[in-house]
Amino acid sequence: QVQLVESGGGLVQAGGSLKLSCVASGSIFRINAMSWYRQAPGKQRELVAVISSGGSINYADSVKGRFTISRDNAKNTVYLQMNSLKPEETAVYYCYANVRTTSWVNGDYWGQGTQVTVSS
Repeated sequence: QVQLVESGGGLVQAGGSLKLSCVASGSIFRINAMSWYRQAPGKQRELVAVISSGGSINYADSVKGRFTISRDNAKNTVYLQMNSLKPEETAVYYCYANVRTTSWVNGDYWGQGTQVTVSS
């Protein structure tokens, strides 16, 4: 019904920057909240940033001032600009969206994840 596809991950040196993108497609009537999560090896998945359909934003304390989440509703896309990256932020980054489909059903959807590796 709904697919999320992330891109933009890769290898970067500590202190560097990356910009992740996530495009939603499928039977979309409306996208509500969109978020970025990450999961490091051996750790639980954690929320990095969330943006509502109206543009309200919240960040994990650990990324405030360095990461910026944004969305383009016309393109069904959410972005995560990551600056001053740290080695401990090496993880798989996942896109999440709460979507009302054209069948008028609300559902939670996840992307497949994109690897971000920060070298020291």
